[in-house]
Amino acid sequence: MSETIRLDKYLADMGCGTRSEVKQMIRKGQVEVNGEKAKKPELKLTTGQDRVCVAGKEICYEKYRYLLLHKPAGYVSATTDNRDQTVLELLPEGLRKDLFPVGRLDKDTEGLLLLTNDGDLAHRLLSPKKHVDKTYYARIDGKVVAEDQEAFLQGVDIGDETKTLPAKLEILESADVSEILLTIHEGRFHQVKRMFQARGKQVIYLKRMTMGPLVLGEDLPKGVYRELREDERKALGFH
Repeated sequence: MSETIRLDKYLADMGCGTRSEVKQMIRKGQVEVNGEKAKKPELKLTTGQDRVCVAGKEICYEKYRYLLLHKPAGYVSATTDNRDQTVLELLPEGLRKDLFPVGRLDKDTEGLLLLTNDGDLAHRLLSPKKHVDKTYYARIDGKVVAEDQEAFLQGVDIGDETKTLPAKLEILESADVSEILLTIHEGRFHQVKRMFQARGKQVIYLKRMTMGPLVLGEDLPKGVYRELREDERKALGFH
């Protein structure tokens, strides 16, 4: 759906810079609208119709943004925090506006984190009724065995009112420090860590690998983000 929007807001919303930086770019003649250099930041545009270019590169307007971030340890999954660095600080300042993380990863947990300004999508992915799969890789202090797999399939008492939903535990290596993949369908507080604690074991490293249809590829380094691909958007139900 098209909408009318100021040129400076258009560019700022698309992460080209802050409003003041965008105004500087316009003044320097770096911005073209429909093939002509723009002179005023307040110029009104119609999204989906007017063609905007910055330094020769076309900037298409999207109301909603969807970024897949490889979260490193040491950052909190929040928009603001008085003590710690937030995941939004891994983005250029001009791109952070209105974005928020979909769900939370603990400060010491790494892996896939979706950032968006689409509240409806966030609700769908986080709703307990949807049972969206999330797969984690973890290293565990202690030998993980078949009895743990069976316990996780039955649901584990982690101190909440109800047991966890059945979870699939795949043992990659059973040793003094075990390696596992765990797929859960909920997002309870510290859930993976508490599930293993209930079995007398401790998580020493945790990384989220998937969330619904989204997969963290090996080509995305820690601390780096990318836009969702078209196939990923379709898998999430976009049209």
